Amino acid sequence: MLKHAVIPFLVGAGLLASAPFASAATNLVFCSEGSPAGFDPGQYTTGTDFDASAETMFNRLTQFERGGTAVIPGLATKWDISEDGLTYTFHLREGVKFHTTPYFKPTREFNADDVLFTFNRMINKDDPFRKAYPTEFPYFTDMGMDTNITKIDKVDDHTVKFTLKDVDAAFIQNMAMSFASIQSAEYAAQLLKDGKAPDINQKPVGTGPFVFKSYQKDSNIRYTGNKEYWKPEDVRIDNLIFAITTDPSVRIQKLKKNECQITLFPRPADLKALKEDKALKMPDQAGFNLGYVAYNVMDKVKGDDKPNPLADLRVRQALDMAVNKQQIIDSVYQGAGQLAVNAMPPTQWSYDTTIKDAKYDPEKAKSLLKEAGVKEGTEIVLWAMPVQRPYNPNAKLMAEMLQNDWSKIGLKVKITSYEWGEYIKRSKGGENQAMIIGWSGDNGDPDNWLNVLFGCDSLAGNNFSKWCDKKFDGLVKEAKRTTDQAKRTELYKQAQHVLKDAVPMTPIAHSTVYQPMRANVQDFKISPFGLNSFYGVSVSK
Repeated sequence: MLKHAVIPFLVGAGLLASAPFASAATNLVFCSEGSPAGFDPGQYTTGTDFDASAETMFNRLTQFERGGTAVIPGLATKWDISEDGLTYTFHLREGVKFHTTPYFKPTREFNADDVLFTFNRMINKDDPFRKAYPTEFPYFTDMGMDTNITKIDKVDDHTVKFTLKDVDAAFIQNMAMSFASIQSAEYAAQLLKDGKAPDINQKPVGTGPFVFKSYQKDSNIRYTGNKEYWKPEDVRIDNLIFAITTDPSVRIQKLKKNECQITLFPRPADLKALKEDKALKMPDQAGFNLGYVAYNVMDKVKGDDKPNPLADLRVRQALDMAVNKQQIIDSVYQGAGQLAVNAMPPTQWSYDTTIKDAKYDPEKAKSLLKEAGVKEGTEIVLWAMPVQRPYNPNAKLMAEMLQNDWSKIGLKVKITSYEWGEYIKRSKGGENQAMIIGWSGDNGDPDNWLNVLFGCDSLAGNNFSKWCDKKFDGLVKEAKRTTDQAKRTELYKQAQHVLKDAVPMTPIAHSTVYQPMRANVQDFKISPFGLNSFYGVSVSK
C-alpha cells in the first residue's frame, strides 16, 4: 500500500549516524511497537496509528493538555456554545501554515475551508473526495457524530459553526480526539485533480509539529521538525524517527544501547532492572485503560457457516466464570495490573462500584455449557493480539492461560492471530469469535467507553462483540444528550448493569503504564489516553 520512496532503514547506532542530518541537529528515536495501517487519522482507532499521524503531523480544533484530560485551544482559539447546546461556533487561529513537502506546496494558510473539508468528508458519503477514495471513519460514526452533526457553516474564513441535532455533552472533548485531525482542503483538491486521492493516507500533510519524510513498513518512519509551526516553542527536535520494533525485549536492548531514547510497553519482568539503570528513567502512572476478552454474540461468525455457540448467553456466562483472573494478573501483569470488573476503569466518573464479578466456578460453567447443548470438545477460536498495548503487556501468554482455563470446562480452544492492522480490520468485520483486545480512554468521558465499545452505532467499528441491546443503547444515548452530570451518572450506572448481565465481554485488568526513556529526555508527558506525543520534548546533550 505504501509504495513511495523511502530512506533505507539503518540498524542500531547507524540509524542516526549514517542519516543525512547536520551534526548539531537534535535527534530523537522512538522505538515503537508496530507499523501504522496508514496516516489519515480519521480512518483509524488504534494508538499505533495515532502516534504515527495525529500526534506528530496534525492538529485538532481543540486539543488535550499534554499529559492531562483538560481541553485547551488548538486550531480554534476559542468557541461559543449556544444556550440550547446545539450550536458550536469555533473561532479559528490565524497564521497557521500547512506543511510544505516534495509532493505539496500550499498557496494559503489554514482556514475554514479545511475544517469543512475534514468533517464533510466524514459525514457525506457522496462527497467527491470520499467517492474518489472510499473509506470509513469508525470513530466518527461509532459516536454517532455523522448523524448528529446536521450542518457545518463557514461564517467567514476564520469562523465555523457546527449545528447538532441533539445535545452532545462530550462534543468539545470529541473534537480534541485524534480522529478529528484537520486535513488540507487545498491538498485534497490537488490529489483529486491528479487522480491520486488515496495518497492522503500515504503522503500526509498537516499543520502539526513534525513533517513527514518517509516510511518503510515494519522498519521506520522519519519526520523533521516543523520550522513554521504556529507554536514554535513546542518544536525542540530536528529529526524524529520511529524505529518500529515489535519485540519488547529488543526495544529494551535498543534503549539501553541508546539506539532509541524513548520506548513503550516494557515486559513486567524487565521493570526492576529498568528502574535500577541510572542511564534511564521510567515514569509511570495508573492506566486509564482496560484489557478484556470480547465475545462475538452473532448467530454466525462471518465466514463460518456453523452456528456460533457464543450467541448463547449461557455459553458466555460459562466462559466468563471459568476465567481465573487473578492467575492472569499475577502472570501476565506481574504486579502492574488491577483486577477489572466493569467495562471502564474505576477512575472514570460514573463507574458503578456495586457491580461484582461472577464467582470463579468451573463446575457451574460446565453445567451451563451442558444446559446450552454444547458438547465436550467443542472448538472455540480465540484471537490473540500480536502487539503489546498499554492495557496488555503479553496477549500471547494471556491467550494460553485462557486456553487452559477453558479446556478445564471441556472446550477445545484454538489460538490464532494476525498482523495488527489485519487483526483490527478482520475483527471490525465480525470474523472473530472470542478475542483479546482492550482500550485506553480517549477523552475522559464515559461515552468513550460504553457507547464506542458496546453501542449499536459501533457495530461496524469498535464494538467487537457485535452486541446491540436496545435498553443499553437507549441509556447511553440519553446520557449523552444531557449536560447534567448527576443524571448522566445515574444513566451510565444503569447501562453498566445491563452490560454486565449480558456478558458480551469479560473484563480482565487495568494496567499501570510505564514509559522507559533515557535520562536525558526532557519534558515527555505520559498521556492518560495511551498516546505518545513528542511536541514540547527535548533531548539534552
